Amino acid sequence: MMSVTCHNLEFGRTRLDFVGCGCSSNASPNRFSVRSCAEGMLRNVCRPRKLSCKKREVGRCRVFSTKTPETFLNGVTAGPPTVLDSKQEKKGPSSLSDMFEVVADDLLTLNKNLQSIVGSENPVLMSAAEQIFGAGGKRMRPALVFLVSRATAEIAGLKELTIEHRRLAEIIEMIHTASLIHDDVLDESDMRRGKETVHQLYGTRVAVLAGDFMFAQSSWYLANLENLEVIKLISQVIKDFASGEIKQASSLFDCDVHLDEYLIKSYYKTASLIAASTKGASIFSGVHSDISEQMYQYGKNLGLSFQVVDDILDFTQSAEQLGKPAASDLAKGNLTAPVIFALEKESKLRDIIESEFCEKGSLEEAIDIIEKCGAIERARDLAREIADRALQNLDCLPESSFRLGLEQTVNYNLERIK
Repeated sequence: MMSVTCHNLEFGRTRLDFVGCGCSSNASPNRFSVRSCAEGMLRNVCRPRKLSCKKREVGRCRVFSTKTPETFLNGVTAGPPTVLDSKQEKKGPSSLSDMFEVVADDLLTLNKNLQSIVGSENPVLMSAAEQIFGAGGKRMRPALVFLVSRATAEIAGLKELTIEHRRLAEIIEMIHTASLIHDDVLDESDMRRGKETVHQLYGTRVAVLAGDFMFAQSSWYLANLENLEVIKLISQVIKDFASGEIKQASSLFDCDVHLDEYLIKSYYKTASLIAASTKGASIFSGVHSDISEQMYQYGKNLGLSFQVVDDILDFTQSAEQLGKPAASDLAKGNLTAPVIFALEKESKLRDIIESEFCEKGSLEEAIDIIEKCGAIERARDLAREIADRALQNLDCLPESSFRLGLEQTVNYNLERIK
């Protein structure tokens, strides 16, 4: 089987058209167009699938693209994968805190401000928010906002960050935190970063309300930034979260899912927020739109690479290292890059997954197949290739400690799978 690599992943606005399943979408047909990406439509097709173990018919709602994979991926080609340029693959620091040292003061200020921004009207909601704010988060997204802000501020001749830069970082962290709270409810996760989740401690009702509250608060502060371009950019992220969850929920245990669908879902759930964060930071610096577009592409590619790496670690790390059960996505039917690559080689894996692991030991057998067939290495190649594009997106920035921090973040991510 030839290896598959992904080139120049681009996203255009798509419209979800759910039919026959009781699903619906009010998606606007025109959000954005990145470069020459063609317009398209996602449609939902329901089909029954018989489960051999459960002896029942299950209505399966599958989302797929009516466009060719090339429309989204702009070329999924056979052949050896692209590797990182040796000149760019620099030895990075051993931790995120090391590479974010240049914006440590900015992050310290952010941590102090988060409590007051969330508000103190409801002690229960505040307690829920504090639980996840204090759960060992890396603050990667606001750190990226500060790194891009300072790197682009140098281009624009700004001597210091603006209030808008700092408020954007705080809003981004609030949106990210709210999404984690809701994700844990949807995934029925009891642990995050080694600690009990909000819904496990306070119940589902409080968790959902806490997430809603933080989304609402972040939206209020976002509106007060009074920059329509950034407001539209960040507001769409919240919509993307929902789109990503819909795509994931409608393709569970679906062995016909394609790599482009996985990457689009990963964009919605992970990369969209990072891309909006880095572009928004550059907009507030007042740099040319070409540089802002490169910052958007950097955030998108970094986010996709991080997601692929996280999905690899789900198979290669222990539950203690992950802070959650290993292979938890596979167990729930969420098929990620390693599984998609393995399905191309191993027909037996399809049978096991489509049975929804109803036989004892079937999950462990599926994990063993994935680990032995070379799928994880192919996923590593994919992560490296997307990361290489993220590094190329930084070429528009002058050399500085802040650009170096952005480069090191890319390389740090790849260090996790070496």
